Amino acid sequence: GMPGNAASWHLFNQDWFTGWAIHKMGGFSVNREGVDRQAINMAVEILDSAERPLVVFPEGAVTRTNDQLHALLDGVAFIARTAAKRRRRRSADLKVVVHPVALKYFFGGDLEAVADQVLTRIEERLSWQPQRDLPLMPRLTKVGLALLALKELEYFGSTRTGDLEQRLGALIDRLLIPLEEEWFGQLQPGAVIPRIKALRMKMLPAMVRGELDAQERERRWKHLADLYLVQQISCYPPDYLSKLPTHDRILETLERFEEDLTDKVQVHGSLKVVIDIGEAIEVVPERDRSAETDPLMQELEVRLQTMLDDLAKESPLWK
Repeated sequence: GMPGNAASWHLFNQDWFTGWAIHKMGGFSVNREGVDRQAINMAVEILDSAERPLVVFPEGAVTRTNDQLHALLDGVAFIARTAAKRRRRRSADLKVVVHPVALKYFFGGDLEAVADQVLTRIEERLSWQPQRDLPLMPRLTKVGLALLALKELEYFGSTRTGDLEQRLGALIDRLLIPLEEEWFGQLQPGAVIPRIKALRMKMLPAMVRGELDAQERERRWKHLADLYLVQQISCYPPDYLSKLPTHDRILETLERFEEDLTDKVQVHGSLKVVIDIGEAIEVVPERDRSAETDPLMQELEVRLQTMLDDLAKESPLWK
């Protein structure tokens, strides 16, 4: 049957047609801001009945770094194992498997023309003259460092020293650590996106229930804005372009600059998508508690990143 697709609840609230279309394509709502038991039960039931596949995007956040996998949320393993236990109770022959699926988008337009349009708009917004005398990569780097410097001035009062990785990490720490100390009493371990999710789960319930006075509500909105900025910064891997400067990575970086600066998404030309479906991973109903990381999620992450690495090689390098 038609796949069941787990989709973030906010997608259903954009407009009536989008919500209707997602539902007609097998989508059901998932509230990622907490433990959505109804959505989890729906996902488990789809796997348990085995009448149709379940599609889940386990990163839990949209990025523009197609070739780099971000931290996976552990809900996939919980859903798969719960369904595997139910099926095993009926028969030892009934199993649950996970197929890693990698998607790669390829740009089919005029990259040089698009890059000039996007960079010129950003440069003019920075009150610069268009930097057309520079080759594309140095021009892109110059704009990126200017945008980073503006955020450093906002939060540190001055620009920072160090390489790009150090500067991005310092800005993330400046925003994230004080919030974790306030809400958890200490710095939290792990990748950035799950840490952001954990903080949002602490901040939002009282806001949604309307239990806060105006001053506290405004303070939390400021904290949520800071968390959104942390998420934006974490979506700029420091070596993403230097390691493999492909047409598609350049376009992704340009679009990320533009979206983060203007909060608007532009369509810059035709895209085609390649979908690579990997071999099945059989789900073991019980998790090995002696393992530091979940074996299912670890294997899924390795498989997905390997598939993405292979697909990335098909994108043309910038001359």
